[in-house]
Amino acid sequence: MFGNFIYFIVALLIYSTYQPAEQTNFSPLDSLLLFVSLALFFFIVSRRQFSRIARLAADRAPQGLLDQQFSSALTRQSILAIGLFAVDIYALNLPTWITGIALFDAIPTIGALLFLALFIAYLSMVWANAYDAYRLIYRSRITRNAYVASNITFSVPILLPWLLFSGLADLIMAFPFELPRRMLASPIGEITYFFIFLIVAAVLAPLIVQKFWRCRPLETGDDRRRIEAVCRRARIKVADILRWPLFEGRMITAGVMGLIGRFRYILVTEALLRILSPEEIEAVIAHEIGHVKRRHLMFYLLFLLGFSIIAFSTYSIAGYLIILSDSLYRLIFMTGIDLLSFITGVRNAAIILIFIVYFRYVFGYFMRNFERQADAYVYRLFDSARPLISTFYKIAVASGNPADKPNWHHFSIRQRIDFLNHCEVNPSCIRQHDRKVRISLAIWAALMIVLGTAGYHLNFGQVGERLNARVLESAISKAISIGGEHDAGLYLMLGDLYFSRDSYAQAVAAYRSALALEPDNAIVLNNYAWLLATSKDPAIRNPAQALVYSRKAAAIDPSAQVLDTLAESLYLNGRIEAAIETAKQALEKANANRSYYNGQLEKFQAARETPIGK
Repeated sequence: MFGNFIYFIVALLIYSTYQPAEQTNFSPLDSLLLFVSLALFFFIVSRRQFSRIARLAADRAPQGLLDQQFSSALTRQSILAIGLFAVDIYALNLPTWITGIALFDAIPTIGALLFLALFIAYLSMVWANAYDAYRLIYRSRITRNAYVASNITFSVPILLPWLLFSGLADLIMAFPFELPRRMLASPIGEITYFFIFLIVAAVLAPLIVQKFWRCRPLETGDDRRRIEAVCRRARIKVADILRWPLFEGRMITAGVMGLIGRFRYILVTEALLRILSPEEIEAVIAHEIGHVKRRHLMFYLLFLLGFSIIAFSTYSIAGYLIILSDSLYRLIFMTGIDLLSFITGVRNAAIILIFIVYFRYVFGYFMRNFERQADAYVYRLFDSARPLISTFYKIAVASGNPADKPNWHHFSIRQRIDFLNHCEVNPSCIRQHDRKVRISLAIWAALMIVLGTAGYHLNFGQVGERLNARVLESAISKAISIGGEHDAGLYLMLGDLYFSRDSYAQAVAAYRSALALEPDNAIVLNNYAWLLATSKDPAIRNPAQALVYSRKAAAIDPSAQVLDTLAESLYLNGRIEAAIETAKQALEKANANRSYYNGQLEKFQAARETPIGK
């Protein structure tokens, strides 16, 4: 079940890291045919694989073999669904189909929801095909629709915080309010918004999720009174105790969610209340209370922040490795792959891979050990964990899974039973495990501090600026030397880099090389004109020549940025009225950073009263 969380988050990363291509790999008709063909092929492969397992189950193959084959097939097909989704996004360029549509351009989250629905459709194919095998192997009476719906409703809430986060950001950017848009567009503003939203979502999400899961309050009776008594004994506050209709309530399980008591819920399934004895129900609730008392829910949020820190810190490394690799560079130019697109693709793939490894091994490690801590918390409320041990035996029998089946986010049932048996004999095992968890958390926190500090310096500090500049210069020079000498874009990038470092003579040489290759390149003309107009070096500064180049650039591309350069050139040449009119045109076309364009217009208007040089 928890594996579905990973699948949904990876799908979200695949979509969110995609940059729309200027030129698609296939025509719209070819893309549509390939899309339908691949989806049909995926459905057939999935159906055949699970049909084979269902036949084995009908022939009464060993339970252990069936369980292993079913779990493996479910994992393989889910991963294949991710691969198919990635092909749809990156190879077929399906997101480009909605580019240019006003609704999707104004609120990108709607487009993301559309494609995430496509991914859910792929997984639904897997679950629908897996149903017959699932029913025979685990002797379940759940219907096919309920089985698919339970998988969806259990997993989809992981996307709700992102949906609210992204949707609210889209609305902020869509509203005509400059200050919040400017704040959200800045790195500090984006980070601040993320942290504030994360805290609010962490507090309020349980209220939304329990509605999404169609939970309902547990009616007054012995079971409710017993659970409430355990909560009072542990001195924890809960908003409610809810029936959890997970797989129609047929799983023997419970859960707890919520950081604060006002929005904290304890969830129990029908099977748990029906199959377990009163003492076993109390033990299970004590386990869930252990998660609260040990603040595991808060740590899970910190671990999610940890992934953000890792991604933030390592995003540039993939680009550096590509840039510094001669063999990769030669491959890129031999195949004609766009350099920036290749670097972006590798960086995005690295982020997805880091997430999978981090969630599977780091997050999984702490989840297993937190579960063991919650198991041991039973001893804080009761003298023995025997009822919890007997519960584990019942879960193994009811699920049809072997007790020693490995579990990446829990220890196996056998391992959990053995641990509790050791604690029955030697209570010091509990203290030893708590110490292990504390040490692990301290190591993780230290690594996050180191990575966060390194990431800050790489992305915002002077060290990062110098390193990025040197690496980029090396990359561009290398690209020119091994086949890019006829690429005006490379010389443009090199000129912009030199300009940013105040290496004006080198910037002039690079811009001139670019213009020799593409005399009508508006970007080169504009950037070269801005250099000639604003250079701090008197030997380079040439307002008259800047006006010539900026006029030519504006005739080709009258965008806000180009018009601003023309206005500055007119201003420096004493053409104040023309500069004002041009600045007004630039302001009208500006969709962002309007405060800058306003400042330029005010500067030119002020020059009416105080001419340049007076």
